[in-house]
Amino acid sequence: MNMMNWLRDPTAETEAVMRARRAPPASLDGLTLALFEIGKTRSDEFFDSVEKRMAERGIRTRRYAKPTNAKVAPKEVVDRVVAEADLVLIGLSD
Repeated sequence: MNMMNWLRDPTAETEAVMRARRAPPASLDGLTLALFEIGKTRSDEFFDSVEKRMAERGIRTRRYAKPTNAKVAPKEVVDRVVAEADLVLIGLSD
């Protein structure tokens, strides 16, 4: 299996689920980009900068966050991201 065509699902399941990788969009025009903070220190500053740059390019963003980096995102937050955004940029660190 060519691993470049698969992504690991980072949710807190007991076994990782393999999902087919979706093709990236040709453009971000008309799409909404979710900026998802995982609760790490200063991630809000990073996403403030990303949000500003996206706005300069006319790209819509929405902000989402986990309550803490030590817990999985609540289902309600994940459901909102799925319902409200087309793409997700997750702020990871370490």
